[in-house]
Amino acid sequence: MNFEHNENEQMIAQMVRDFAEKEIRPTFMEWDESQHFPKSLFNKMGELGLMGVLVPEEYGGAGLGYNEYITVISEIAQVCGSIGLSVAAHNSLCTGHIMSFGNEAQKKKYLPKLASGQWIGAWGLTEANTGSDAMRMKCVAKKEGNEWVLNGAKNWITHGISGDVAVVLARTGDLLDSRGITAFIVERGTPGFQGGKKENKLGMRASETAEMIFEDCRIPEENVLGEVGDGFIQAMKILDGGRISIGALSLGIAKGALAASIKYSKEREQFGQPISNFQAIAFKLADMATEIEAAEMLLYQSAYLKNTGQKMTKESAMAKYYASEVCVKAATEAVQIFGGYGYTKDYPAEKYYRDAKLCTIGEGTSEIQKLVISRELLK
Repeated sequence: MNFEHNENEQMIAQMVRDFAEKEIRPTFMEWDESQHFPKSLFNKMGELGLMGVLVPEEYGGAGLGYNEYITVISEIAQVCGSIGLSVAAHNSLCTGHIMSFGNEAQKKKYLPKLASGQWIGAWGLTEANTGSDAMRMKCVAKKEGNEWVLNGAKNWITHGISGDVAVVLARTGDLLDSRGITAFIVERGTPGFQGGKKENKLGMRASETAEMIFEDCRIPEENVLGEVGDGFIQAMKILDGGRISIGALSLGIAKGALAASIKYSKEREQFGQPISNFQAIAFKLADMATEIEAAEMLLYQSAYLKNTGQKMTKESAMAKYYASEVCVKAATEAVQIFGGYGYTKDYPAEKYYRDAKLCTIGEGTSEIQKLVISRELLK
């Protein structure tokens, strides 16, 4: 593998970096404090191709690969994890599901709007009673003539209120039957579909997380994604790619925490010298940097396998698991390096600290990643 970033990746990184500094950094703490989801920002990112990074050009996307995708998400997350999370969820979940399993008519109808940022996407798998135990979902869809009638609720959904279109997984067969779940495309404004409670979160506060509620929501047959009963299998494949997304998000937050720590350690003086001169601080920085680079290598290994169409369940789980744990550790060390100032909102360390923890939970907890890895090893 060639670990050098090519010219295209470097150009994309600089473009995203410039955009984040201009459009995100000045107001990201205001969004965080008020839990404001800045929807217009995503329209701007759509104009730059950041909302359809992996979507082929024929459907209005940027037509790039997973190397570039990691670059985009990690660069945004270095400034604000919330915005990075929303871009990742939009690209890899809703948009990715339609791109991977939609028919030609569905792709032509939805992908251009999603890739341009004109529409924001949501993806509904999780329910209040089913976190990692997705096959026990209670959200059901029953066939009536040429329509499916959807009833139930989804929880912890990124863009559950503001999303313009959602891919929703619902039970169409027996409980615990992996062939008894189907994916549907549901547009905002469909009668019986509404947003519910918005979660008041510790971190990632500018990324909207909310319920989606369905009450006798009628969905036309043409909005079924793939074959009836294939939804759970589709979702597991989507989550393989989603792990790269959260790994990239973790990488960005960790890099941001490291950069802030290096800068502060050079500026902060104690006992007549910068604290970076003290081995206790310097060794923390060394550990952070080493672990971040190891996480990055795992991510790019997954990206290589994904780009070349190879199986990467184990590798993406390893990348997500390791990167997210490194992210939490780096953010924790950043707070320690900043000392008392790291505990205040006047400095960046506390936000990295709050945002980091979700990375070990969302799109499969660290424990689930270890389960996936061990199962792959023991096959």
